[in-house]
Amino acid sequence: MLVAPSLLAADFGNLEREMQWFNQSRADQLHLDVMDGVFVPNISFGFPVLKHVARLCQKPLDVHLMIVEPQKFIAQVRDLGAYYMNIHFEAVTHHHRVVQQIREAGMHPAITLCPSTPVCLLRDIICDVDMVLLMSVNPGFGGQKFIPHTLKKVRELRALIQETGSQAQIEIDGGVNMETGRQLAEAGADILVAGSFVFGAQNPSQTIDALKALS
Repeated sequence: MLVAPSLLAADFGNLEREMQWFNQSRADQLHLDVMDGVFVPNISFGFPVLKHVARLCQKPLDVHLMIVEPQKFIAQVRDLGAYYMNIHFEAVTHHHRVVQQIREAGMHPAITLCPSTPVCLLRDIICDVDMVLLMSVNPGFGGQKFIPHTLKKVRELRALIQETGSQAQIEIDGGVNMETGRQLAEAGADILVAGSFVFGAQNPSQTIDALKALS
């Protein structure tokens, strides 16, 4: 299992310290939740903070844009050195065009579904993206409880990937802990995003190791 701790739960007053232990951990990538207060009812951090984090981080960046018109920021996300640029299905009209633009910019395109958005809507784009993120909470706030229906969506998405021959990985964000992580692993998830469960742990590195051991 791959693990992507979410910076949203980090101590922003001690980012250098947080990134020091993160770089030394077995985490696979850093998940960055960018919120605009329009697409979601909250604001997180903007590009000045992202640039600072990008300089500190020694692992791939998974930039999750919970914003309207994410295509306007492809160049800025590219300049961060992002590995994934992740856009919401619900925030974009011309999905294929934006996915192409992300790949042409040298990043791996990813697409996110909110809890109420059905997996079947991805059929015509699933072979063009490298990752699909299923939100297992309503986007906009950390620390929410896991929505059990997500497990059914993971199984549906895994079946769609196998049917179409897509190479997309399945990422889950929201309410991840050891119990939900085990269930998600069994359902077919590839990557677990964990915020408060990791950054709020007594030993974050050991928590990451425990999540990575799930299969």
